[in-house]
Amino acid sequence: MKKINFLIIILIFCAGMLQAQEINTQTPTYKGVVVTNVIDGFGEPVIAGSVYWAGTTTGVFTDENGLFEIPARAGNNLLVAGYVGLVPDTINVEEYEGEFISIELNQPVALNTVEVVSRNKSTAISWVSPIKVEKISTKELQKAACCNLAESFETTPSVDITFSDAITGTRQIQMLGLSGPNTQIMRENMPDVRALSSLNGLLFTPGHWVKGIQLNKGTGSVTNGYESVAGQINVELFQSCEGREVSVNGYTNQAGRMELNLLGRNFLDKEEKYSTGILLHGKYQNIKFDNNNDGFLDSPLGHTLIGANRWKFLLKNGWRTQVGVKGTLFNNRSGQEDFDFREDWLKNEKWGMENEVRRLEGWWKMGRVFADAPWKSFGIQMSGVFHDQDSRYGLKNFNALQQSLYGNFIYKNIIGNTNHEYKTGASIVYDNISENYEDNNFSREEIVPGAFFEYSYLNGEKLTLVTGLRLDYHNIYGAFLTPRAHLRYAPWEKGVFRVSAGRGQRTPNLFIENNAIFVSNRQLELPEGNSDLPYGAKAEVAWNFGINYVQEWSVRNRDLVLSLDYFHTRFENQLVADFEDVRKIRFYNLEGPSFSNSFQVQADYELFPKFDVRLAYRLFDVQISYLDGLKEKPLLARHRSFINLAYETESQWKFDWTLNRQGRKRIPSTISNPESYQMEEYSPAYYLMSAQVTKSFKNNFELYIGGENLLNYIQKDPILAADQPFGEHFDSSLIWGPVFGRNVYLGFRYKIN
Repeated sequence: MKKINFLIIILIFCAGMLQAQEINTQTPTYKGVVVTNVIDGFGEPVIAGSVYWAGTTTGVFTDENGLFEIPARAGNNLLVAGYVGLVPDTINVEEYEGEFISIELNQPVALNTVEVVSRNKSTAISWVSPIKVEKISTKELQKAACCNLAESFETTPSVDITFSDAITGTRQIQMLGLSGPNTQIMRENMPDVRALSSLNGLLFTPGHWVKGIQLNKGTGSVTNGYESVAGQINVELFQSCEGREVSVNGYTNQAGRMELNLLGRNFLDKEEKYSTGILLHGKYQNIKFDNNNDGFLDSPLGHTLIGANRWKFLLKNGWRTQVGVKGTLFNNRSGQEDFDFREDWLKNEKWGMENEVRRLEGWWKMGRVFADAPWKSFGIQMSGVFHDQDSRYGLKNFNALQQSLYGNFIYKNIIGNTNHEYKTGASIVYDNISENYEDNNFSREEIVPGAFFEYSYLNGEKLTLVTGLRLDYHNIYGAFLTPRAHLRYAPWEKGVFRVSAGRGQRTPNLFIENNAIFVSNRQLELPEGNSDLPYGAKAEVAWNFGINYVQEWSVRNRDLVLSLDYFHTRFENQLVADFEDVRKIRFYNLEGPSFSNSFQVQADYELFPKFDVRLAYRLFDVQISYLDGLKEKPLLARHRSFINLAYETESQWKFDWTLNRQGRKRIPSTISNPESYQMEEYSPAYYLMSAQVTKSFKNNFELYIGGENLLNYIQKDPILAADQPFGEHFDSSLIWGPVFGRNVYLGFRYKIN
């Protein structure tokens, strides 16, 4: 409660300073909206469109309602609005004399003549937004294979990709040194990867479906819920209304993994008010590899089938609605190389693993933007999930079922003028989850209704303040408040400070978020305490405070962007996963401090035309209170260095190269094991190198070839006691490096308009 009071005092103080700033200075800005498909005076908002001053790279992106706000630029009155596939429009802002600007983009680009007026960055940061949001475009995603969401951050220093163990091949993300579930992952601002999908959910979004990703560190907006602690990742899929098009993507690698993706979009009427999209994905892998000769497969076998169908309707008077459905069939198999998945399950002589998921999702969105007042809008979001999972790991069985519903209502308007905006609304989250592990059932039903209010103060290009407050009632954990605040201050041209603070809360999912339970023979100890709580665990509660600074300079007529971030996360409650006893996995509620300090510096520069350089360094200090004291979080690199080079030629060749240095990582003690099953106290530092070459042809055909882990670095003996998988020392959870060595892949992209 003291932290909440302290935060409220800070917000009141900041509000007073902002009010004083408004009295003393008024820096001119221009506000407006960019729309397309204008019919009967009503248009569809252009999301993530570019608005910039003619002849420069200084600009902003439109938000989810097509709205923008851009600071005035001395000596330049020509404002350009553009979007992929549409002819840009240029207006003279003097003609508006301070009025709200409405820009229409209706004419598609003629394919036989293309004039490049500016070069969009593959990853961009909005200068006006109070929250530092990294907007990752398709161009950035295509620098690597990007077969699914788990592989979409290879060239993004802000996100780490780790493996949960040395058998299942499951990839997870980390932000600010915290595990993946602390990051809220959404699809088009609705919950996506959470609860039972926390383990494999990143694999359920094919990379070819992704139009763009918005990433921000720290707590985000209260309109999206209360679960965000380390950050938010919002994934935008290709919309059905973005033209008549069919695109195909194929991929294969040296491990025998084959993938095929199909994306089709079409309008259903001549007026192009109604549209539909089909998204299909298939993956198959059935070749066994054991490069380190430990008797276990280096990468899992199996197949995945994913399909989605989405519809969009542009109705009269600014009404819009979307509906979609998505189905997933996932099968993942691994274990000893000679394990027979049809006959060996009952023999208990060889170790095998199989994970099957059947998942069905549906969503519906409806909203209205008022043509005569584009700052006013409201929307309804609803989604439902059915997730059924059957898993076998050696002698262990784990089965789980999840049924979830989500609803959110958001209303946006202004107070007096567009300097004072607010969003308010209500939400409901329902989860019914049943888990069965070794004949023990863990079931819970969560019902969380809530309401929120968010106020935004905008004072020209200098200052912006966003404060928000949620009140939610959890049927198990009771009522709780979620305050959050974001302050933006631009003291000089092309320099922006941002400060954020807020609270996050979530229900831990003990089994799904700790795969080591299944792939080791450690004894499991659950929390002692209230049996009415899920697993006996309290809700995880954390506070996050962050500050970042972004500065841009013009060097040789090209932009150099420097970004500095520092974030501190402190847990009030946390479910601690303790691996410090090599014979046990102990779970208990936090007693003592647990925190994360994250510092990152990043520089982006176009060294010469179409040659981009990205350098980054990141430092983590993550400490957790275990039963035997405060210790550094295991299997996490304290230091990481990163370099990415990208070059495009006039003849449509693209070259991308990435080098990533991972510092040493603390390994939980194995001293009580026999000497042959012991590991060092710290792992060595190592380098990961990847590269890709892409050739684009005139008929919308692209061919790409690349490689991952080109230095062929492999963790030695990643599975302890691999020769005795049913013995007490067997453990594949202490993984700190790659298991599969060099991986070369080949793929193509083909688009039919």
